[in-house]
Amino acid sequence: AARMFLRLLSDIQWRAAHPKWRRMTSSQRSTSTTAEPHLVSLPAQAQVVICGGGITGTSVAYHLSKMGWKDVVLLEQGRLAAGTTRFCAGIVSTARPVSIELKMAHYSNKLYQQLEQETGVQTGYMKTGSISLAQTQDRLISLKRIASSLNVMGIPCEIISPKKVLQLHPLINIHDLVGAMYVPEDALVSSANVSLALATAASRNGVQIHERTCVSHVTIQKGRVTGVETDRGRIQCEYFVNCAGQWAYELGHSGEEPVHIPLHACEHFYLLTHPLKEPLSSSLPTIVDPDGRIYIRNWQGGILSGGFEKNPKPLFTEGRNQLEIQNLQEDWDHFGPLLGALLRRMPGLEALQIMQLVNCPESFTPDMRCIMGESPTARGYFVLAGMNSAGISYGGGAGKYLAEWIVNGYPSENVWPLDLKRFGTLQSSRTFLRHRVMEVMPLMCDLKVPRWDFQTGRQLRTSPLYDRLDAQGARWMEKHGFERVKYFVPPGNDLLDLDHSKTFYKPDWFDIVGSEVKCCKEAVCVIDMSSFTKFEISSTGDEALESLQYLFSNDLDVPVGHVVHTGMLNENGGYENDCSIARLSKRRFFMISPTDQQVHCWTWLKNRLPDDSNLVLEDVTWKYTALNLIGPRAVDVLSELSYAPMTAEHFPSLFCKEMSVGYANGIRVMSITHTGEPGFVLYIPIEYALHVYNEVMNMGQKYGIRNAGYYALRSLRIEKFFAFWGQDLDAFTTPMECGREFQVKLDKGMEFLGQEALWEQKQNGVYKRFTMFILEDHDTDMDLWPWWGEPIFRNGRYVGKTTSSAYSYTLERHVCLGFVHHFDEKTGEKLVVTTDFINQGEYEIDIAGQRFQAKAKLYPFSSLFTQRRRKDEVELSGYQRE
Repeated sequence: AARMFLRLLSDIQWRAAHPKWRRMTSSQRSTSTTAEPHLVSLPAQAQVVICGGGITGTSVAYHLSKMGWKDVVLLEQGRLAAGTTRFCAGIVSTARPVSIELKMAHYSNKLYQQLEQETGVQTGYMKTGSISLAQTQDRLISLKRIASSLNVMGIPCEIISPKKVLQLHPLINIHDLVGAMYVPEDALVSSANVSLALATAASRNGVQIHERTCVSHVTIQKGRVTGVETDRGRIQCEYFVNCAGQWAYELGHSGEEPVHIPLHACEHFYLLTHPLKEPLSSSLPTIVDPDGRIYIRNWQGGILSGGFEKNPKPLFTEGRNQLEIQNLQEDWDHFGPLLGALLRRMPGLEALQIMQLVNCPESFTPDMRCIMGESPTARGYFVLAGMNSAGISYGGGAGKYLAEWIVNGYPSENVWPLDLKRFGTLQSSRTFLRHRVMEVMPLMCDLKVPRWDFQTGRQLRTSPLYDRLDAQGARWMEKHGFERVKYFVPPGNDLLDLDHSKTFYKPDWFDIVGSEVKCCKEAVCVIDMSSFTKFEISSTGDEALESLQYLFSNDLDVPVGHVVHTGMLNENGGYENDCSIARLSKRRFFMISPTDQQVHCWTWLKNRLPDDSNLVLEDVTWKYTALNLIGPRAVDVLSELSYAPMTAEHFPSLFCKEMSVGYANGIRVMSITHTGEPGFVLYIPIEYALHVYNEVMNMGQKYGIRNAGYYALRSLRIEKFFAFWGQDLDAFTTPMECGREFQVKLDKGMEFLGQEALWEQKQNGVYKRFTMFILEDHDTDMDLWPWWGEPIFRNGRYVGKTTSSAYSYTLERHVCLGFVHHFDEKTGEKLVVTTDFINQGEYEIDIAGQRFQAKAKLYPFSSLFTQRRRKDEVELSGYQRE
């Protein structure tokens, strides 16, 4: 709900605007913008071809031209801005819970504000502000969390009372409200005219724009874009950008080598009314009522109101080729619940005359985040689509980041949450997409508390042990389509209550996870980690070693059987992947990466490994089940099962060996656990998985063995100050910034990717430091919990955000991990972050507007409390570095 993926409206009549665009562009003779027979011929070649003339396509063209790329052609199958953009509701909202989405929307707002002055095209920009209403305390908490993020970004925002809501918007019924969030700088625009303004500026900078031109398919040779086939001829190009909106999926699948773009259209409804007797002021703030599932804005003295119903209507599942989106059929029965919510929120509208119920298609993605980035299968093929009803809010910023990606090879911010490569081919099933978007659209307004999970498209990828674990009380979550255990519900617990208890406070699974953590520390636990990405790299000569030495920062020229933790870095030293690599033989390596690295890491390696028939990269994720045995008795269990000594003298840390376990041969056993606790990970050929699991559980009974899930793993790794890729580490974080210098061998005797950037950081210092925080005055039972994304304050000044958090059952405190920056108080300039700067500050963590004192450390804590005490009585002192 807090996402407020709102539609944006064109305030002006298209027919009034379009001739103006036509007159302006025809004088420059750089575009063909009429439907007349004498179309300007297409160029034979271009550097970039963009398909789609809506807000995303014109934004990419605008930003490419601003960055100096002039050889750009934009193709639109109908008229510019005549697709979904034409029907947009015109609300530019910056209130977003995901950091990168917030930054995109903030940039879009600033861009649209000056666009009319830059281009001379009226955009209808008006700063009205927005008010997000809360009917429940949980909703208010979610708004407070967003407000904290907005405020530290410098975006004015305040939590207001219902009475203040009435002062700002006198027609709103406030009787059921507990509060609201007011963002005064949110705005309204004419979305079609914003697109025309962007196209105007791009055209003046040399971009060619051709309407009435259909792209049939993109030609790809040897894994790279070579050209575009249209109904008016072929254009050779180096880069293609798919901004085709709801048709992006079909266009991606139109060529011989498909590009999978998982999105699906749903019908979206909003109504327009005639002006009120006393026309509404054009400066009235937009109302977002997520609990009522509606939004309301002023429209020419009347109102425009739409929403996200609980029972959406997917369409075009079979695909459909139409030039411009025509208004779909009205469906008043379907819109009825939203109309009822509108009349409850604004009772004075009952006598108002309705002008029209608009029904238009809108595309949604499997995880409610837009899709951008380069295809993993076709170099030079970029995508920007699937805006989830927030196209105008994101359009400016998304176009900017994608243009940077094309020109520079990477964007200026971490866009991994939006990267096309977060999906695999498994999310491109039309059945999956149809079912998922029927869940996604209502989720736009549903309250999303931490750790919620999608319910559709589940049990798609499972471990061979799925049924066995499910029967023992496993509760599941999904990552990259793979089912993973959160925790195990012991017999006798109220399963129904546990499954449906979702809260911002202490969750019902607290004691269950605590008992799993205790077992990991005192006995032995088994966690199924089969979802982790697993690659093998081999060669007939030394090609594998030489290539990996260049692509990874640590030294992989280690004795056979050794395991190396290492980063896969980019040119700037940032983490593209964080992984463990075992040397199986002199010319064969086994690589373990996070679950969501399967597509990204494969693409990164394939694009950078030499094209050598002697070098083989194989994805073996599906071949092995991974069992993580954690705890001090893991060594006893494995010793008895393998009849081999497993003590540290015989099986040292970070060691890998093929062994027999029970009746099964060829089990790869590694002395790592990804938690800092003692234990082993067993990589088991899938046909042996059930046998080995049963043997481990039977043998482990006398040692107190039990199953555990990822929530316990998370608690263990966070209290040990272990950073995880995708949560704490990303492409803009280097090993020097997160205390992992020991995983970098700057002097390993050969050059590696990112080496120069790391040398510079080693000599000059870093501008952010990964830091561990222990909350000191936080009551676990009564206070809101930290999860991730909470602002960090040092001596009262904002210095960064948390990246992950968990309750430490060892310290009996919440532990937050995050990055601390150092800014000059006068100029705002970034300064080097020193150890003294970290250690000498007084810190607070902001949880939904309430600040809690925290102790900061650059090394993990180690302390066992012998008795439970009140949180405010415990002195966190005497910790030692582990």
